Amino acid sequence: MGKLDDLIDWFENKNKVMIALSGGVDSALVAYAAFQKLGNSAIAVTADYKTLSKEELETAKQICSEIGIKQILVDYDELQNEEFVKNSSDRCFHCRLELGDHLISLAKQHNVEVIVDGTNLDDLGEYRPGIEALKKNGICSPLVETRFTKNEIRSTAKFVGLSIYDKPSNSCLASRIPWGQRVTSEKLTRIELGETIVKQITNLKQVRVRDLDGNAKIEVEKDRISIFEDDILTEITNKLKLIGFLSVRVDPDGYRPGKINVITD
Repeated sequence: MGKLDDLIDWFENKNKVMIALSGGVDSALVAYAAFQKLGNSAIAVTADYKTLSKEELETAKQICSEIGIKQILVDYDELQNEEFVKNSSDRCFHCRLELGDHLISLAKQHNVEVIVDGTNLDDLGEYRPGIEALKKNGICSPLVETRFTKNEIRSTAKFVGLSIYDKPSNSCLASRIPWGQRVTSEKLTRIELGETIVKQITNLKQVRVRDLDGNAKIEVEKDRISIFEDDILTEITNKLKLIGFLSVRVDPDGYRPGKINVITD
């Protein structure tokens, strides 16, 4: 695995490194590589903020346990940040800028000189204002520098035995709310509960419940839409209305990352 060696060697001569670990496969592989080279001089940091689902938080803890790397949880409320809450198209920039501030503060406490994240080559081809915010704070992206694509990350993670190698990509709960509609605690709670309900009833892994002014739009992979037969859709609709959604429908076009801010009806 030549690229894996390159990734591990990226951490050569780094005295102490902090990895922003989200619960996804990208940052998990970076944490693995850092730990292979640096051992206890590699520290994983997971931000336990309000838009991170409990499922993602538990996955992040599991990853660190598998790798053996020390994990620090940073708890703060980005809903106190008006630039984030108003949910304009640069919401992710303000979120990651705030995260960067917390990471830098923590790095100083632990005498860490280098902070890294899980940004990969495929991310650079998408609209990701959060990446610019991380760069502004001097956070490095070893997967970009060692030229890893998403598929290569998954195959390498499988090779080294990380259990989440095939975990579907996820994003913060606020990404289920269209730009221009404010992010609130109430919306985040019903989105998280809604996705849990749909996953439990359908056994699907890739599920988005979009909150469109209180109306739920369910997105799943297109070839799995047929699972929403009358009885199942009725059960889901009833349960989602109980937690506060006004109406429920399944998007016939299926799931696509970032779709909510292209098509919001």
